[in-house]
Amino acid sequence: MDDLDLLKKDWKKQEKNLPHLSYDELYKMIWKRSSSIVKWIFVISIIEFLLGVVLGIFVIDDDYWQQMEKFSLTEFTIITYGLSYLITFYFIFRFYKNYQRISTTDSAQLLMKNILRTRKTVKYYISFILISSGFLFLVTFYMMMRNHALTAEPTTKDMSFDTTQWFLFIGGTLLVLAVLLGAIWLIYRVVYGILLRRLQKNYKELKKMEME
Repeated sequence: MDDLDLLKKDWKKQEKNLPHLSYDELYKMIWKRSSSIVKWIFVISIIEFLLGVVLGIFVIDDDYWQQMEKFSLTEFTIITYGLSYLITFYFIFRFYKNYQRISTTDSAQLLMKNILRTRKTVKYYISFILISSGFLFLVTFYMMMRNHALTAEPTTKDMSFDTTQWFLFIGGTLLVLAVLLGAIWLIYRVVYGILLRRLQKNYKELKKMEME
């Protein structure tokens, strides 16, 4: 018998002395971890919303609205903020419902289903943030350029570009948009990504338990 066989034999002897958790004990551990993770997702979404409101209070002042009025963006801005708050409230409500479901789950199958539902809700939320940010950037940029073209002095009103200039202008705009969306995606990847990976790990452990 070589050293490896001796090591395996010794490890098996020690394994017998280690505590073995039952199916119910393992399920309760995973359930508690999952419930805590989903609770944090809900709490972070509220903190994120409150930070946005506080930031808006400091940024949206009289000068801000004067600029919006100058570029004919007042109505668009009001509608955008209103829709953004409504949709954000909806996602916060969904996060709360997901936490409520997991907190009252009493079977591994239901817990797996609720974990998948929570992961899907978070992914939809991040997609909404990215799509709405990109749409807001493009619409605001277009309306500012349009307003500038309509209100510019006759001597500066000619905004004709040749092909190369248009290519550079559009390319630069898209590059700024890509950097903006990339930064937003990175922030949400860090904030929510860690929690989603832990949920995925819990899901895999539950699936393994069900298959054994």
